[in-house]
Amino acid sequence: MRRASLYAKERTYMKANKSFIEAVFHGTFFACGMLSIAFVLGITTYLVWTGIPAIAEVGVVDFFLGRVWNPSSDQFGILPFILTSVYGTLGALALGLPLGLFTALYLSKYARPNAKRVISSAVALLAGIPSVVYGLVGMIVLVPMVQLAFGLSSGATLLAAIVVLTIMILPYIVNVSSTALEAVPRDYEEGSLALGATKTETYFKVSLHAARSGVAAAIIQGVGRALGEAMAIIMVAGNVANMPHFFTSVRFLTTAIVSEMSYASYGSLHRQALFSIGLVLFAFIVLVNVILNVIARRREQ
Repeated sequence: MRRASLYAKERTYMKANKSFIEAVFHGTFFACGMLSIAFVLGITTYLVWTGIPAIAEVGVVDFFLGRVWNPSSDQFGILPFILTSVYGTLGALALGLPLGLFTALYLSKYARPNAKRVISSAVALLAGIPSVVYGLVGMIVLVPMVQLAFGLSSGATLLAAIVVLTIMILPYIVNVSSTALEAVPRDYEEGSLALGATKTETYFKVSLHAARSGVAAAIIQGVGRALGEAMAIIMVAGNVANMPHFFTSVRFLTTAIVSEMSYASYGSLHRQALFSIGLVLFAFIVLVNVILNVIARRREQ
């Protein structure tokens, strides 16, 4: 009886201790989740608070559809920046998405272990290279090549920026897509092969379709990297507020902020307009995330 009583007390103590530990971890994880939400809300609130006044003072139409950016004469039209960022991001995705998906398919379905290890290491190295290094190599190698190939006065153009962005987003698309493809259940592929489909048909029509949520996540990461890049782009795009064209020097939303924030007077309309550009950039990234998530959920349903 006494031994049974001690055993029952020990068991009760262990249960209580276990419940306490679980409660501590649950509270810690919950606090981390709430902290992440607080960061997002704080950034959003700050951007709205600092960005709206300039838009209201300049005017919504003049700010978003104006083609002239001249702080000395209080002209703050960001249409060239918006179109340049959109064209640059779409161009990088048009080049990087097929290349990244094909590379991910090769790594996850076709590559031998040795080849997979070498290519994966190279892709990881691309992801770890600082953006300023991409810009430096692009400025020294790519810009002169574009200038000579097309007979331009300057090779610092939108085309050069698109090529650099393509290389920069490639490792994100490859890594995320490869992970999603490797997570596809083997039963799906075996069933497709048993029905007479070839390996290529199975990988493209079954595996890739089953991994569409991972591919959507890869696209989101690629778009976020392309829209948010500044240092490499400012070195190869020319940083001139022109309407976008493949063979002209252009300025992105990010490079507009980086290039002028250092000398914009505190409290001036110029500085507020730069914060407004940050708000527009943030809104673009949120909009892309929402659209791609909605598309992925509809396809799953």
